[in-house]
Amino acid sequence: MELQRPRGTQDILPGESPKWQLVEAAAHRVAQSFGYAEIRTPTFEHVEVFRHGVGDATDIVEKEMYEFTDHGGRSLVLRPESTAAVARALLQSHLFAELPQRLYYMQSHFRYERPQAGRLRQHTQFGIEVYGAGGPLADAEVISLAHSFLGQFGLHNLSVRLNSIGDAECRPAYRGALVEHLEAHREELCADCQRRMTKNPLRVLDCKNSGCQRVVSGAPRPLSYLCADCKAHLEGVEAALLALGIPFARDGSIVRGLDYYTRTVFEIQYEKLGAQATVCGGGRYDGLIEALGGAPLPGVGFGLGLERLLLTLEEEGLLPPPAPSIDVFVAAIGEELGPEAMRIARQLREAGLRVEQEVLGRSLKAQLRRAQKVGAARVVILGPQELQRGVAVVRDMNSSQQEEAPIEDLAARLGAAVPRD
Repeated sequence: MELQRPRGTQDILPGESPKWQLVEAAAHRVAQSFGYAEIRTPTFEHVEVFRHGVGDATDIVEKEMYEFTDHGGRSLVLRPESTAAVARALLQSHLFAELPQRLYYMQSHFRYERPQAGRLRQHTQFGIEVYGAGGPLADAEVISLAHSFLGQFGLHNLSVRLNSIGDAECRPAYRGALVEHLEAHREELCADCQRRMTKNPLRVLDCKNSGCQRVVSGAPRPLSYLCADCKAHLEGVEAALLALGIPFARDGSIVRGLDYYTRTVFEIQYEKLGAQATVCGGGRYDGLIEALGGAPLPGVGFGLGLERLLLTLEEEGLLPPPAPSIDVFVAAIGEELGPEAMRIARQLREAGLRVEQEVLGRSLKAQLRRAQKVGAARVVILGPQELQRGVAVVRDMNSSQQEEAPIEDLAARLGAAVPRD
């Protein structure tokens, strides 16, 4: 049997990993520039974290979780999303003494769903979480962070689609109007949505079934049922986005697919992608901590899939060419010089240089080809005669010029001479 990776997963090979490193470094940089600290949660959690946090009627909990029982009889799941996991971590670690808590993560999620371009069964998400800030400025800050992150890659045709799904005060009236509409079209809905109508009718709005989408297109929208506080909150978010110069539009069709959302929900779309334009989504989840057993605490955040982002950047030609992975290549003429070449390579690395050393005993010509392939700016050539005199030949790979230099001076000399990113 030929072993292959599981369906819906990918191998990130050496030629692809620099793209990931570029995007991941940008995520760390932007999040930290806004004052956010990184959090990492376990790859697997108790199933109750997501049943209570995400919601029993969501596709994630009903259909997509990788659930298993461990040797102790405990029901566990591979992490399908991170917001509920981060909330659990905050509760368990009592990180509420100082608010707001600004957190970000970059970690894998696992969902059993049909694999498609940019959406795999194991996918990586960059996410932002803010706890303890209930006002609209926190919503705008989260959107601004996502907008800044995407914009630095050249994705400038971005559109923020904004909606509010209300709160515990105004949502019951909307829920009643929605159920009345759905009941009138019950036979047109899929079996899942017929069941969800009584359990959580808002999930019907997020169904991808074409028949359900036709029914939903004529359904009432949450914006028409907002209470005064929810209206004021939405207007506050919009005012902040206007001040930041971030384009946005209200879109009553956006509800997101998880039960913990309340008030603000949003998506950021890159309009050139057409039907698959959404590159980031999020919103407010003021009831999540309470649903997991804590005291009421507001929260807001977003999730952004890195696979989808990389696919978009590649399609748009916005990924820069990969930078050279090596600064200096140390070539040895003869295998007996290998130990001395290794000593030189270590000294150069201690000086902060990226160094590859010959280990195959190839000819000098083959070693120079290898140095060119990895993009080395300089090659240190060590031969028997040079070693006797305590020198090495330093070759500039761009100009093909070369000169001798004392071996003990190589670190200081090349550390200043080799251009860095």
